[in-house]
Amino acid sequence: MKRLLLRARARLRDAAKPVTGAAIGALTTGLLRTTRYFDPDKTANFFGHAAHFIGRRLREDRIGRENLTAAFPEKSPEEIETILTGVWHNLGRIGAEFAHLDRIWDHDPAHPDKPGRVEFSGRSKQLFDQLRDDGKPALFFAAHLGNWELSPLAAAAHGLEAVVLFRRPNIEAADRAIERIRAVNLGTLVPAGRDAPLKLAKALQDGQHVAMLVDQYLTNGVPVTFFGRKTTANPLLARLRRQIDCPIHGTRIIRLPDGRFRGEVSEEVKPVFDASGEIDIQGTMQAITDVVEGWVREYPDQWLWLHRRWR
Repeated sequence: MKRLLLRARARLRDAAKPVTGAAIGALTTGLLRTTRYFDPDKTANFFGHAAHFIGRRLREDRIGRENLTAAFPEKSPEEIETILTGVWHNLGRIGAEFAHLDRIWDHDPAHPDKPGRVEFSGRSKQLFDQLRDDGKPALFFAAHLGNWELSPLAAAAHGLEAVVLFRRPNIEAADRAIERIRAVNLGTLVPAGRDAPLKLAKALQDGQHVAMLVDQYLTNGVPVTFFGRKTTANPLLARLRRQIDCPIHGTRIIRLPDGRFRGEVSEEVKPVFDASGEIDIQGTMQAITDVVEGWVREYPDQWLWLHRRWR
C-alpha cells in the first residue's frame, strides 16, 4: 500500500509540473513586463527590500550565513548579518534591473566623462579597446558579483562583441520571457549543454571573444581553494585556453550608490603550465579563482552566497 501511495504521489507531481511551469512562466513574463512600466531606481529599491524581507525566511538565508561564517571566521555575527542583508538587497535589485537592461545602460565610450549610471576607469577602456582591435580571440570570465547581467553590455558598448555562455531556466515560458529581455545587445548567447564547448571553441578559432561565469560549484569539477577551503570549479575556460592560444581577462560590474555602476576589466590572468608545457587545467582555474576571491573580499555584500560553495 505504501509503495502504491508513493507511486501515485510521484505521478501527481509529474502531472502537475506542466501546470506549475506554465504558472511560473506566466508570472515571470507578467512581472518583467509590469516592472518596465515603473521607474528603474524605485523598482530596484522596492525589489531589494522585498528580497530581503522574503529571503530572510528561506533556507537560502541559513546557507548564506553558514557560507559567510566559514569564509570570514574573523567577522562578528553582527558583521555577517550586515553582509547578508546586502546580499539579499543586491539580488532583489538585480531582478528589477534585469527588466530595464536596455534603459539603465547609458555609458558612451565616445564620451567617457559624461555623467551617467555607468562609469569605467581609463585603464579598463584601454583594455577593451586593445582587445577589440588586436584581431585576436580572448576569454573573459565573470562572477555572480554586483550586477553580472550587465557585463556583456559593457563589452558590446565598446564594440567588442562576445559569445556568452549562459544557463537556461528550467521552465520554458520563463526562459522565453528572459531571453526576450536578453535580446538587448548582449552578444551571441550560447546555452550551456553538451555542444556548448564545441561552439565556444569554434568561436575562439574564428577570432571571437568568449565569456562565461566561473564561480559556480561543480560536483565533477577540478579542485581549487576558495577562501582557504577546498571546492571544485568548472574547468571549461582552462580547457578552451588549452585548445586556443589567447589572453584571459576578468570583468566585473560593481554596484555603486544611487543606482550607479562601475565596470572593470582585469589585467591579463596568465595561465599555468605543467612540466610538459601544456596548460595546467587545475592551476589555471586556481589562478582565476584567486582573482574572483579578491573581488569578493572587496565587495562581500555584492556576491551570491546563497548556494552551495564548498564540498
